Amino acid sequence: MYQKVGGSAFKKGLDNIKHLCEALGNPQDLYDTIHIAGTNGKGSATHYLAAIFQTSGYKTGLYTSPHLKSFTERIKINGHEIPEQSVVNFIENNKNLIESLSPSFFEITVAMAFQHFAEAKVDIAIIETGLGGRLDSTNILQRPLVSLITNISHDHMGMLGDTLPEIAAEKAGIIKGNVPVVISEKQEEVAAIFIEKAKEKNAPIFFAEDAISVLGENKLEVKKEGEVWMENLQSGLFGKHQHKNITGVLKTIDLINTKTLKYAISDESILLGIQQVVALTGLKGRWQQLNEKPFVFCDILHNEAGVEILLQQLAHYTYQQLYMVWGMVTDKQHDKILKMLPQSAYYIFCKPNVPRGLDAQELQEKAKKFGLVGEVLENVNEAYQKALSLANTDDFIFVGGSTFVVAEMPI
Repeated sequence: MYQKVGGSAFKKGLDNIKHLCEALGNPQDLYDTIHIAGTNGKGSATHYLAAIFQTSGYKTGLYTSPHLKSFTERIKINGHEIPEQSVVNFIENNKNLIESLSPSFFEITVAMAFQHFAEAKVDIAIIETGLGGRLDSTNILQRPLVSLITNISHDHMGMLGDTLPEIAAEKAGIIKGNVPVVISEKQEEVAAIFIEKAKEKNAPIFFAEDAISVLGENKLEVKKEGEVWMENLQSGLFGKHQHKNITGVLKTIDLINTKTLKYAISDESILLGIQQVVALTGLKGRWQQLNEKPFVFCDILHNEAGVEILLQQLAHYTYQQLYMVWGMVTDKQHDKILKMLPQSAYYIFCKPNVPRGLDAQELQEKAKKFGLVGEVLENVNEAYQKALSLANTDDFIFVGGSTFVVAEMPI
């Protein structure tokens, strides 16, 4: 499992997933799909889309990773997690196939999701890539209705490349022949990569922000081609960075409405789906509020772009002292991330309870180089309780640095 042990769990290539799915009768071809890649925002966009299709009355599959609390979070239909017995049955029924191919944890999970959606006869499945795109197991999808790429930032460089263009080239691997692709955020460094790949595949390409703008704070105004499309749009996920995710989602829905006769997504369904995304899909760990006095928020952010979003979010709040419960995994660019964190905060360094978890003492030593002061409590929840004991009602506590720190929180 990549989340626990890192790169040694990753199997390059699509041979295993192809063999798995062929043996299962290629279940991924039995329903419509939307395929989503990106460094940041792909999880939010995936859940927004699932919620919108659910509110429109369509039976909607949702495949995401990683999970926070339970493996079954990865595979959902209309917000309901795959039953544990269905997981057991899949493994028991395909044990010989699995043993003969020796696929990765992720490859088995993708095949399981595809079959679960086929057996349930979903109308559409919203599929999020794991790592990258080109060699990601989900990239066995041949004819999604739309491909959506959210944002490109530095993450998983050991497998995807050291530069943004290299990473973008991997994400662009989900672009399919004659299938429209939406790019949520127009980033100068990588736009040409997507344009070139789309041209090679004869895929219509749309930079969402060229046509759609999302403006405002709490109640958002949406304009399409300069004209007001929707007013009073409220997002169930907080943060101004969600504007970009929503822009990509809306362009995706707009394309599906105009280019397919099969689906009719009303403005009302869009408004409701985006507002109730958490309740409809069970999404956790995205700028999730756990307490009010003091403010307590957690988020699974774990790279430079995520820290930029964190700083933007903190600027919206008034508080006396900032406490950071912070843990990381070993295979991140620690120095690049730590140097961005606020020096005015008091840090309680912890270690997520996975083999990849970075020793909290080592993390504290790294952080000292950047003027970050605090103490060490290895256990995430002990660190959180210490922050609560230190904080006054007018303070702010943030918990994050890794998906696996948030996974140990009571959310």
